[in-house]
Amino acid sequence: MSTDYQQARETLGLRLRELRINAPGGRLTGTELAVRTGWAQSKISRLERGQQTATQEDLEAFAKETGQPEAADELKGMLRGIESQIRPWRRQLAGGHRAVQNAHNAEHASASLFRGWEPAMVMGILQTPDYARAIFNRYAELQGTPRDADAAVRSRVKRQEALYDSTKRFHIIMWEAALRALVCPPSVLAAQLDRLAGAVGLDTVELGIIPFSASLKIPASTAFWVYDDRRVIVETWHAELWIDEPVNVRTYLRTWATLRESAVYGADAHNIINASRRALTAR
Repeated sequence: MSTDYQQARETLGLRLRELRINAPGGRLTGTELAVRTGWAQSKISRLERGQQTATQEDLEAFAKETGQPEAADELKGMLRGIESQIRPWRRQLAGGHRAVQNAHNAEHASASLFRGWEPAMVMGILQTPDYARAIFNRYAELQGTPRDADAAVRSRVKRQEALYDSTKRFHIIMWEAALRALVCPPSVLAAQLDRLAGAVGLDTVELGIIPFSASLKIPASTAFWVYDDRRVIVETWHAELWIDEPVNVRTYLRTWATLRESAVYGADAHNIINASRRALTAR
């Protein structure tokens, strides 16, 4: 869990405690408020300690039962700030993947320099439609969310137009494992590797591959994007983290730079892509 996120959750918890202590009718105990809301007293404690993220309904009930319903809007504003930093998939994908892709399109439109790291699959900005469709379907199955792969693919392909925008630059690093993972049918992966080979020559793209044989200064861990040195988006299994705190953004920039030291480029990157393609054909 990100430090930024936890600090924001604790700040909201302190505000909830203030409302309980300063209730117009006199200070309420946690037990008394639990009776009014119909919650377990432990829930009151977790919310106030920042150990549980409140829902909008929780905040409305908290404000109402402490006799301060006018505070609900303030509390929900604080919650929106928290959710701008951590975005649970169960909420983001409630209507399918297209909305998430549209949000990323907006973020891409506002930036010009992108640094990306991906250890497990081909980076989204370089995916073919069929490869992207396979990924979306697998994640929809995992999360139990609506299947809207075709709409999500159209949104992702729209974002790829930025690859031909001379005002943008994409500095992408992938681990060799991303080129060999059969997260789609072999024929789809073969076409994807052909597309990847072509991306090496794009003026806007610097594509580095970390070979299996490379010495790594740090583990090949979670994928992330850095936008213009101001925001990082990290994907985890349960949520996306949107990180804006400068000190944390700098941590990801150092991470990216450290990984880059192990990557190969140009003809050497081409050789790894071609070797992955040959290995696929030989199966």
